[in-house]
Amino acid sequence: MSGRLAEVGQHLGTTRELGVVIGAMRGIAAARVQEARQRLDGVRAYAQTLGAAIGEALALLPEPQRPAPAHDAPGQALVLALCAEQGFVGSFNERVLDAAQALLGPGAQLWLLGERGELGAGERGLAVDWSAPMAVHLDEVAGLAGRLAEALYARLGEGRARRVTLVHGQPGSTAALVRPLLPFDYTRFAVARRAQAPYVTLAPAQLVAGLADEYLFAELCEALVLSFAAENEARMQAMVAAQGNVEERRNELLAEFRRVRQDEITDEIIELSAQRL
Repeated sequence: MSGRLAEVGQHLGTTRELGVVIGAMRGIAAARVQEARQRLDGVRAYAQTLGAAIGEALALLPEPQRPAPAHDAPGQALVLALCAEQGFVGSFNERVLDAAQALLGPGAQLWLLGERGELGAGERGLAVDWSAPMAVHLDEVAGLAGRLAEALYARLGEGRARRVTLVHGQPGSTAALVRPLLPFDYTRFAVARRAQAPYVTLAPAQLVAGLADEYLFAELCEALVLSFAAENEARMQAMVAAQGNVEERRNELLAEFRRVRQDEITDEIIELSAQRL
């Protein structure tokens, strides 16, 4: 009996340690969700300022010279899916990949962020044309957004893609968000109606194009922050479920420990009683 008692006691200790680790992971994930929500306000304020500036810049162009509305060109599509870099996120990657896969028609390219997403795509037999690590800290978002923008513009410049669709998770929702990214849609911005035009030092067309590039960068930053928050929210929920399972297992082991201990005491009493007889 002593061997079984020691074994159960060892399992109990392991579950306690596991509970501590799970609690720490849950706390880190919760802190990252909160940090992402705070950063999101700044990113959106930046995008809003850029949007107003684009409206001002468009007003400097004669109407015939303003960019035409973006048309959905058939074929040559590129789907950019933002997945998780690390594990313990439940079905987060599956939801993003489900939405991305539904967009992959003939000749479409799949771009992925996140090692876990790339593994999931491989299990589905999906060919990944381009991949990179997903940001695991919010300080990495700006640099990653800049590299993404450069890579996307290079692919469009080569004529190997005409439209880009972005797929990513969003906090507070189990559904992945799907939104068009390129070609840039200028019709989203109201053309400013001012009596006096602002003073600018760049040609209006160059100014509009530069602001559009900056707005694309802001959109990518927003998507990365949203995905980061959704990933950590999913991890937090997974840790809550894991913590419940560990607690349930701990209670089972504790009950078994008490039963084995009681059996051992009973055997000792019986053995002592037999010796006296």
